[in-house]
Amino acid sequence: MAKKPLGKDKFGVQKVMRLGDYFGDSLGQFALNAMSGLVGQLTYFYTDKVGMAAGAVATAFLVCKIIDAFTDLIMGYIVDHTAPGKEKYRPWLLKAGIPAGILVAMLFMVPKAGGGLQLAYMVVTNLLLTAVMYTAIAVPYTSLQVVRTNSQEERGTMGTWRAAMGYVSGMIIAIAIIPITNMLGGTQSAWIKVGVVFGAFVILALLLCYLTSRETAEEAGAAGKAEVEEEEEAVPFKEAVAMLFHNKYWVIILVVNLFANVIYGLANSSGTYYCKWIYGDDNLVGILGAVGMIPTLLGFILVGPMIKKLGVAKTLKVTFLMGVIANALRIFNPYHFIYNTVLGCVNTFANIPMMCLLGVMMAMAIDYNEYQFGVKMVASANSASSFGCKIAGGIGSSMIGWCLAIAGYNAELAEATTATKYAIFTFSIYIPLAMFLVMYLMVRKFDLEARLPQIKAEIAEKKAAKQAAE
Repeated sequence: MAKKPLGKDKFGVQKVMRLGDYFGDSLGQFALNAMSGLVGQLTYFYTDKVGMAAGAVATAFLVCKIIDAFTDLIMGYIVDHTAPGKEKYRPWLLKAGIPAGILVAMLFMVPKAGGGLQLAYMVVTNLLLTAVMYTAIAVPYTSLQVVRTNSQEERGTMGTWRAAMGYVSGMIIAIAIIPITNMLGGTQSAWIKVGVVFGAFVILALLLCYLTSRETAEEAGAAGKAEVEEEEEAVPFKEAVAMLFHNKYWVIILVVNLFANVIYGLANSSGTYYCKWIYGDDNLVGILGAVGMIPTLLGFILVGPMIKKLGVAKTLKVTFLMGVIANALRIFNPYHFIYNTVLGCVNTFANIPMMCLLGVMMAMAIDYNEYQFGVKMVASANSASSFGCKIAGGIGSSMIGWCLAIAGYNAELAEATTATKYAIFTFSIYIPLAMFLVMYLMVRKFDLEARLPQIKAEIAEKKAAKQAAE
């Protein structure tokens, strides 16, 4: 039985996405966030479960992230230079998905040997997972959002589904991993068991995402036609990067995403230290995660109406300002559990729209590439952006280790020293406050949303004139 044809969006663009398409596509983000979420827990695992030095772990993480970031640029080049007529993006979900799931489990199988061997194992497994397999999935997967549909409305919905599923994945880790591993004995063996389970979920999620994805804006309706992304001549790497940095909107997205990823990198690991040393019980991480589901759900429910009412840029301005205020208020009483939990909920809510709208904003910037330079450079634009984001995420994670190392952190103490407490306040409150402020100031300069309809019309006119001339 033929499916009922879909209508057009408010801009007159044909819709092509159905409920199953959104769900299947979002599973890719579930897998990616599961991997990044577990990597975010590794600082605590390495210092408190394996016994590695905080400073060494922090520095090794940053080195891994720098190498990891450069592989994004390489992957963008590989994808954009795929031979014409072949699928560019979808096959990578399988090629890298299965090895990635295996490596997730291997992260926690650190040998019980000398510090040098443990550090080497840490670096190798992290590089293989994040710099190779994660990158080989993330760059093509991010690009799929641009080529899967031409509807800005559907791209926004895809972004919301992806953000929601990714947040579900992240929250499962935030809520469950400490209580579950403690229930299993709190040892390295317990973490290995959890890693094996999450590795299996990563493989399954990417398999389902592969089966439901397509690289054409196709609607199997009455016409049954597929609108295929037009092949464009690959741009040399240096030239592509130069073009991107002359696209002011891409630069704004880059900076905002950089600082957002510093916040994400800090949030992935800081909560456990905060609960253990400021509140006195690391099991409270589960309660904070459960409470955090409330603003998360509200965020996903309200982001759509906020976008319709305010638009993309204004929605981000409002929520970033909320993040600034919430973190500023935490400074006045950082020890009170309920007070900080409530403000933490505001902080969580402030993060949701950026998670939903990053892909939408990047799609706008890619359209502006075509308007300004005549080429979209889909994979290169996404990979160059994620290059900076990975470095930022590495800096965020490494800041925790560096702050703790400066404070002389000792995981064996019964109570945190004053220096350790202020180190925790620094990476939990002060740095996120500064990041939200920078993001608020940057997004004030993003005016592409209002210009986009006219830009698309001019692109269409140029293409029509070119075809007539030929």
